[in-house]
Amino acid sequence: MERGGRRREAAEYYRAHRVPQRMEEALNALFPLRPADLYGELANYFSKFSKAPVICKLVGRKVLDGVGQPTIEVEIHCRVINYEKRICSTVMSSHSQILENALPETTEADEKERNDSVNTAVEWVNESLNVMLRDLKPTDQYRVDKMLGEYFTKQVEEKKEIQKKEEEAEATLALTSCTPSATALPGKKKATKPGKKVSVAERTIPPAEPVESVLCGSLAIGGTSLAIAKAGATVSRVPLYLHIALLKHDQDSPKEMTLPLPMVTLLNCEKISPAKLKLVKEVMLIPPVQLPLKQGIERVLDIQKEMMRLLEPPGKAQPDPQLADSKKGKAHNAGKKAPPRALKRISHLGCLIMGCDNLEQPLLLMQTACNNIGLELGTDMYLAINCAAHELMDYVKGKYEILTGMFKSPDEMVDMYVELINKFPFIIALIDPLRKEDRQQWNNVCRALGSKCYLIAEDAATYISKLKIGQNINIPTCSGVVLKYINQTKVSDLIELTGLLDGQRHITILGSPDGESSDDSLVDLAVGLGARFIKLGGLSRGERVTKYNRLLAIEEELAENRTLR
Repeated sequence: MERGGRRREAAEYYRAHRVPQRMEEALNALFPLRPADLYGELANYFSKFSKAPVICKLVGRKVLDGVGQPTIEVEIHCRVINYEKRICSTVMSSHSQILENALPETTEADEKERNDSVNTAVEWVNESLNVMLRDLKPTDQYRVDKMLGEYFTKQVEEKKEIQKKEEEAEATLALTSCTPSATALPGKKKATKPGKKVSVAERTIPPAEPVESVLCGSLAIGGTSLAIAKAGATVSRVPLYLHIALLKHDQDSPKEMTLPLPMVTLLNCEKISPAKLKLVKEVMLIPPVQLPLKQGIERVLDIQKEMMRLLEPPGKAQPDPQLADSKKGKAHNAGKKAPPRALKRISHLGCLIMGCDNLEQPLLLMQTACNNIGLELGTDMYLAINCAAHELMDYVKGKYEILTGMFKSPDEMVDMYVELINKFPFIIALIDPLRKEDRQQWNNVCRALGSKCYLIAEDAATYISKLKIGQNINIPTCSGVVLKYINQTKVSDLIELTGLLDGQRHITILGSPDGESSDDSLVDLAVGLGARFIKLGGLSRGERVTKYNRLLAIEEELAENRTLR
């Protein structure tokens, strides 16, 4: 009786879940096909009726980025068909606000802060976020991002509360320790010593906006959001770029997709002596839009090879001075060509480093390289310049130092750019030609050059959290912005922001941060979001080349699917 009762109970259980009916459907459907792997096909058939994968574990760990700086890797584990399975991981790129010529103590402080931030981020992922996101679907990106945003806001408020208490404690301590003799009499100011000059800017300029503080641990938010997006794409069995496009367009699959044009950095102009030019940070190549990406990259490589040849010093190398008196040394060095200085040094951006004496020098060199291999700038290839003007402002003089000892006011900078574009019309984009605070001059340069080239804000768009105000974009008048996936940025933030930029006819450029990792998700983000350009650095260094390889793979995949516009 007991055995019979169990059988009836089992039969009712399976009938309630429609197992016999679906088993019959599966067998009838598969018999005409007679698949070689029958049980594999049965497993595939029944997997359609299994529960959707859910997050069961997050793992955060400290790793190194492409320049050896610490960053965070976030790993997603899901429960899939009753088994825990590692789905994917993502490594966050790090971004530093420290300038190239910063003092050693500033750099050391930044490194300590970065290290502390990564340690905190790892702790957040392994503890709080691991518990908070458990049993959620990885495909539910907006819900996950909402929870991540609320968690981050809570951490910010806690940090503010701690700072407030510390300030109150310091103020109390100062009041109890101060003596009457140390207190300044009201109404009196400290006298200035006779003969001492006070530095005053030659012309009043808008002061620099305060640098937005980065909350210790914020990398955990961006890393987790992106890892969830990758996990969602994996369990949905679609490429990440298509998953992002579906999220942006409310699950409406795009009939065609456009690849972003790459801005390939060829030269990184150093700003230390003996180089005089300070204005140009990067000189970039942009292939024509009608050219397949693969051919465009090949052209860039051809130009790079010719640049290397042009930068080689003429004649044979001089012998080593230490071996000048040694016959053996002379014999050893005879006929041996020394590697040119430019080729010895590759920037962290993955391109050649070169010192220049004036603004025209790198442009004329690029023009010569193209002419030598039968290419014409303005037809077969275009240029973009990252001016990074925010790094050049002398706040005492109220002017930009564009060359060593040569300064220009914001208005003079506008005139200089107009002259530059008129002389070199193959320059189709200027990035950060001015500080974001010089809004009137942004208006002026856009009026003068807006029809001839893109005027793009990168430094102004470093922090996505500051960009959106209501339904408006908080940027100077410009053609578009460079967005970087850093810190607490979430995938849903990028989706919302690019939607606003599209609506206001601004172009979107997705850009690599300074401390790039080998994770190639940025490329999928750019394709899925419909970015006009992607700024990845040069065609050297593995962490940058892997992204170009991913872009080429997506081009090939879209061409095969006939969805490449």
